[in-house]
Amino acid sequence: MTATDPALTALAQGWCALSLLHGRIEAHIERALQTKHDLSVREYSLLDVLSRQHDGEGGHLQMKQVADAVVLSQSATTRLVTRLEDRGLLARYLCPTDRRGIYTNVSETGLKLLEEARPTNDTALREALDEAAKSPELAPLVRVVESASVSA
Repeated sequence: MTATDPALTALAQGWCALSLLHGRIEAHIERALQTKHDLSVREYSLLDVLSRQHDGEGGHLQMKQVADAVVLSQSATTRLVTRLEDRGLLARYLCPTDRRGIYTNVSETGLKLLEEARPTNDTALREALDEAAKSPELAPLVRVVESASVSA
């Protein structure tokens, strides 16, 4: 294979289209969340992931799991948690069974903000996908996103 191999070129073009779609969606959602709720996409994602924790077996996430879920490094996730904790949206506490473990829960204030922001996020996502579907190079990717079903 060479750098001008048609298969590599098509692969690179596909990756560029996917990256473009992601960037457009994220930018549109970011503007909506910032304007209406003073939240970034990352902050919203973190609140959303942490709000899905439960008290049952394996119900609380360790920081590494949270970082993986929000697609950030552990250090960036820790800084994000600290910012949201400073705003009163999260609270950290020691794991009752392993004093080395620290868990993070969404506060009542954080849950209220998340509940208010969720429709904004969903509407902005729909708007961004609808706009991207008008582009011939992005329309196939939009269809894939719309048909994808991720099981937890």
